[in-house]
Amino acid sequence: MKEIKAFIQKEKLNEVAKHLKENQFCCFTVFEGEGVGDYIDPETEFPSLDFPFLHHKVVKIEMVIEKEKVDKVIDILTKHAQTGKNGDGLIYVSNIDYSVRIKTGEHNNSSRKA
Repeated sequence: MKEIKAFIQKEKLNEVAKHLKENQFCCFTVFEGEGVGDYIDPETEFPSLDFPFLHHKVVKIEMVIEKEKVDKVIDILTKHAQTGKNGDGLIYVSNIDYSVRIKTGEHNNSSRKA
């Protein structure tokens, strides 16, 4: 299993989510946040009440999928999250050793016992 974390511009979330769902990637988590860095677009930066410097609104999408489906998700993200401006975002892919379903205690890795 792989975990994908994608940081994208907030206004691209609906388009990205639509295309993920159309391609049977139904399950993901979305977080809203503020990014700071060299990639900030001066047209969309804003002063934050929580932090004393300029920020750029970002959305983080997190999902865990089968290894074989990673390239398809990356294709969807890069195609539909892209604006061509600074701050289009980043995608990270990490390994997932195992997961545990809280409700049942079920592990996805047969070497681990509940």
